[in-house]
Amino acid sequence: MPAPTLAVTLGDVAGIGPEVVAKTLLLHDDLRRRARPVVIGDEASMRRGIAAVGLAQDALVLLDDPRAATNDPKTIELIQTGPSLDGVAFGSLDPVAGDAAYRFVVAACDLVKAGRADAIVTAPLNKAAMHAAGHRFAGHTELLAHEFGVEDFSLVLSAGDLYVFHLTTHVSLRQAIDDVTVARTGQVLRLAHGFGRALGRPDERIGLAGLNPHAGENRLFGDEDADVLAPAVAAAVAEGIPVDGPIPADALFPAAMRRGRWKILIACYHDQGHAPFKSMYGDDGVNITVGLPAVRVSVDHGTAFDIAGTGVASDASMLLACERAAELAPGWGAVVEALR
Repeated sequence: MPAPTLAVTLGDVAGIGPEVVAKTLLLHDDLRRRARPVVIGDEASMRRGIAAVGLAQDALVLLDDPRAATNDPKTIELIQTGPSLDGVAFGSLDPVAGDAAYRFVVAACDLVKAGRADAIVTAPLNKAAMHAAGHRFAGHTELLAHEFGVEDFSLVLSAGDLYVFHLTTHVSLRQAIDDVTVARTGQVLRLAHGFGRALGRPDERIGLAGLNPHAGENRLFGDEDADVLAPAVAAAVAEGIPVDGPIPADALFPAAMRRGRWKILIACYHDQGHAPFKSMYGDDGVNITVGLPAVRVSVDHGTAFDIAGTGVASDASMLLACERAAELAPGWGAVVEALR
């Protein structure tokens, strides 16, 4: 099979997106045997990123259609999306950059819908800049779900064969508690089980983290674990989904991440999943959106305005995101089918 075409969005161009994309596409020849990356972004910003890491400006080639890409490892092939962003400075929270980051994602979704790209890989955007531009999405995940018209989806952190699903993500902790419902928990349990089936692991047990300390400890520390999570688990087990929980998070995550007890986990809220994952795996992790009709993989870091333009940002997560997207794309139809 031909290598899948990756629509690589440049993210917020005031951040480290341009430079980590430049490093990934120009310093790792092996990637081109697995994938055909095409940048969806801005010429001026890409040139600044190339310059920041000390690479040759003649490496940049402009395209109109990803199907015309030559996939020469000495080049970055880019589709200009919207007006030039030449005036956007590194390290600035700029609504112009926020609007562009939104536009890049929409363009990448359109290419996938049209069959001109096989997967989407995203450099980080800045949520405040995107909101300042009038695009009120909580983040990449919610924007992608909107563009593809899906309601059942989950942000999933992945390192190796470990997958951490989330019941809630970019909302306040107070809102997250309200959003952890029986229906949402059941929805994500089915997503996780379907994803496991598509990976050829239908009997993989799923570990569900408790919401409260000690998973509520018999209602001493809250009722949500007993009144929300436990009924959702019982219903899932009745459907044939192998799930354990709710389990105290401080027991579940070490058992999974250090001892391999579970390979599919569900966190109740953003930091419950992200903090232990990033502490354990750092740049060795990526962010996958499960529930979309196409593969989307992202770096698991932010825009890093404080070091943008210095050329020191690591490209490890971006490289891993491209590799994982190339790995998942050929079989993603099985994931979609398993989630129906």
